[in-house]
Formats: sequence, C-alpha cells, structure tokens
Amino acid sequence: MYHTMTIAGVKRDLPLCPVTDELQIAAFVIFGDVELTCASAKALLEKAPEFDYMITAEAKGIPLIHEMARQSGRNTYILARKGPKLYMRDVLDVAVRSITTAKEQHLYLDGEDAAKMRGKRILIVDDVISTGESLLAIERLVEAAGGIVAGRMAILAEGEAQKRDDILYLEKLPVFDSQGNIL
Repeated sequence: MYHTMTIAGVKRDLPLCPVTDELQIAAFVIFGDVELTCASAKALLEKAPEFDYMITAEAKGIPLIHEMARQSGRNTYILARKGPKLYMRDVLDVAVRSITTAKEQHLYLDGEDAAKMRGKRILIVDDVISTGESLLAIERLVEAAGGIVAGRMAILAEGEAQKRDDILYLEKLPVFDSQGNIL
C-alpha cells in the first residue's frame, strides 16, 4: 500500500509501514531524492523566519539542511549527532524517543557548535515532525547552548503535529489504520 502526495510540486508514492497492529505511517525518505530535496529546501526557505544558524538531527534531515544552507548562501549548519565522536569536546547530551525509534536514543552537540549558537537565532529543521520528541530534544540542545529558537520547520507534519501552531511545514502527512485508511 502507498500514499501518493505532492510535496513542493514533486509527486511521490510513499510506502505504508506498520508501527503497531493498528497503526501505519507513510515512509518519507529524502535520501537519494535530489529533486525532492532541492524543491523542499527552496519552499522551506521561502517560509523561514530570520535566523543565524540552522540545526538538524542526524540523519534524515542532513540532505535537507545541507541544501537549505547551499541555497541560502550560508557556509555552515549545525548537526545534532546520534553518538559522540572522538573530535567532539565539551559535549552536550539530551535523550530522545521518536515514533520510528524502538528505544531511547541520545542527541549530542559538539561544544564548538554550542559556542556558535550562544545568543544566536537558531532555526530547527527536520524532514518530518510527528510526535515532536526529536524536535523537543533539539530545542533542549539549543537552549542548553544558550541559543534562541527562531523557528521549527519540516517538510511534513505527521498526525497530531499538523495541529501545532509553533511549526512551519510544507504538507500534512496523515497516519493510517492497518487497512491503509487515513485516521
């Protein structure tokens, strides 16, 4: 089963994937989809509030934030990592649980990136916002670094996230029952 939708003028068929016996989500993956990534980045930048830096969580937001940085003429963006790396110093750490994650995970921010964010307007970017848990974890990293959340953006708002008035997104992504019906 698939859910067909048009995002930033680009039509895609998203496969439905079971989360529980009663719930399915439409899999949205921009990895390798240059046309969709570029079109989505352009459309999001047109809606973006003023910001100094952008941040996303590893990994699915990386192609999007990279393209947004390229199109906006910025030379940098900040990445919240799923694991600390040897080169990272003075690491900030927060816990996160999302609808596509089976167990609690952590996001880590390098101390140098945290220093860049201090007192700056930070735009949080992601591919899909669903439960908002990943978004909340990134917000905590931004605040711990002394940054100011300038906005929250995603290509898609899934399920209950569509009702939030604190996020900007391009399209609504429904959730589905076990038969593929929109809930």
